[in-house]
Amino acid sequence: MQGTSKQNVTMGTNGPEKKGSSSVGQRWLTAGVMIPVVLLFVWFGGWVSCAACLLVTVLGTLELHSMLFKAGFRPLIWLSFGLSGLFLISAMFPAQRILFLQIGLGAFVILSFCWLFRRQTLEGSLVDWALSLAVPIYLGWSMSYFVLLRGSEISLLHTMNGFWVTLPHGVWWLLATLLGVWGFDGAAFFAGRYLGRHKMAPHISPAKTWEGVAGGLVVSILASLLTTVVPLGVPWYLALVLGILIGVAATLGDLGESLIKRQMHVKDSGQIMPGHGGMLDRIDSLLFAVIVVYLFSLFFH
Repeated sequence: MQGTSKQNVTMGTNGPEKKGSSSVGQRWLTAGVMIPVVLLFVWFGGWVSCAACLLVTVLGTLELHSMLFKAGFRPLIWLSFGLSGLFLISAMFPAQRILFLQIGLGAFVILSFCWLFRRQTLEGSLVDWALSLAVPIYLGWSMSYFVLLRGSEISLLHTMNGFWVTLPHGVWWLLATLLGVWGFDGAAFFAGRYLGRHKMAPHISPAKTWEGVAGGLVVSILASLLTTVVPLGVPWYLALVLGILIGVAATLGDLGESLIKRQMHVKDSGQIMPGHGGMLDRIDSLLFAVIVVYLFSLFFH
C-alpha cells in the first residue's frame, strides 16, 4: 500500500487512523519475525532454499485457487501444484532444465485434457483449464527464479583468525532483490501515506500514488548500490539502473496482484500473515522483481 485516503488522514485517533496505526505495528512485527527466517534460507541455498520456495508456492497456490473457487471457477489444483513443482525442481538442475520442462509440460498438457474429457459439464471447461495453467506460470515459474538466482554454492562462516563470512554471488543477487523490494515497499508505503497526492492506478489500486513510487525508488536504488557495486563488481551506473528496474518491477507485481484481487472481489488474498494479509500479498512485488534481477545477473556471469 503506497498511499492513504484523505478521509483516513483527517479522522480522529478513535477512528480508522488508530486502526491504521495498529496495522502498521502488525506489519513491523511480522516483518521482524519473517525477514531473519527468509535470510536464513538464502544463506543455505540449494535444496533448502528450493524447499522454502516450494512451501511459499503451495501456500500461494492455495490462496489463488480459493479466490478462484469463490468466484465460481473450478481449476484443477493438482495440475497447478504439479507444474509449479516441475518449475522449481527443474531449476535445481540447470543443465537438464530444458529437458525436464519439455517432458513435464508435454505430459501435463496431455493429462490435463484427459481430465477435461471426464468432466460431466463442458461449460467453462477451457476457462478452468487455462486457469489451471495460469496459476503455476504466474506463481511457480516466478518462484523458480529464486532457486536459479541463488544456486547451490555454499555460504561459508570463518571463525579462524577472526570472524568473517564468504557469500556466493547468488546470495548477493538475492539480497539485491529482497532488500530492494522490501526497501521499496516500506518507503513507498510511508511516502504514499504522508506525501501521496497523485493517484497512480485508481481503477486497480486506489491507494497507490506516484509520490509513493518515487519514495520507494530512492531506497531500491540505494539497496542495489550497496549489494552489487562492491560485492559483485557491478558498475555504479548499472547498479542504479538495476535499482530503478527493481522498483518498477515491484510496482508492476503489486499492481498485478491487485488486479487479480479486484477481479475476484477480495481485499486480501488470505490472512496467514498479520498486518500483511495472505502469502500472495507479501510476495507479489517479489514475483516480477526476481525475474528482472535474474535476467540482469546473466550479463555478469
